[in-house]
Amino acid sequence: MRAWEGAALARAQGFTAIPHIRAIDIAPDAPLPCAEQEGIEEILVVAGDPPPDETHRVWPNSSAQIIARYQREAPHLKVYAAFDPYRRAPWQELEDVKQKRDAGAAGFFTQPLFDRRMFDLSASWLEDDCVFWGISPVIGPKSRAYWERVNHVVFPRDFDPSLDANVAFARTLLTDIRALGGNAYLMPLRVALDAYLAPLSNLLKS
Repeated sequence: MRAWEGAALARAQGFTAIPHIRAIDIAPDAPLPCAEQEGIEEILVVAGDPPPDETHRVWPNSSAQIIARYQREAPHLKVYAAFDPYRRAPWQELEDVKQKRDAGAAGFFTQPLFDRRMFDLSASWLEDDCVFWGISPVIGPKSRAYWERVNHVVFPRDFDPSLDANVAFARTLLTDIRALGGNAYLMPLRVALDAYLAPLSNLLKS
């Protein structure tokens, strides 16, 4: 299921949805996803990782190129971009951030952050932007190994992969984000939703 198909289902249940679009999936002569989809007002453009096999074709588009296409062909949509402080050197990521801003990005969705110091540093880099800060629990060694292998995350030395510690970190980060007047999204992977979200409910209310 594509993100915009999921967004349509979510909207049918009364939820607001911001589907993500993978830049590498869009052929140069293909119509832009969501450009004419009723009810969609915001989208997130991400670069996208190449598939591990040749099950479908991809194109060498950058996020900035696709954001610029949306600005030209679907200016009614608010387009967000991705920010990832882990996968490469900060100067490279910040150069990419500038290109996305210049292309017309309205703000950024971050990869989940796992260190308050990284949050403080990233907040200084994005202080003039609309930001949706990502938070995701990391429970146990397999979950940690995934983030280290796929996203090159460097966890703090004292990182605690217990549920209680992850809830405490989420509470701290949500409090900091609210103090900045920012936004957050939660990605509760491989965790009991009630156990993780219930202790955060008072901070998740708008």
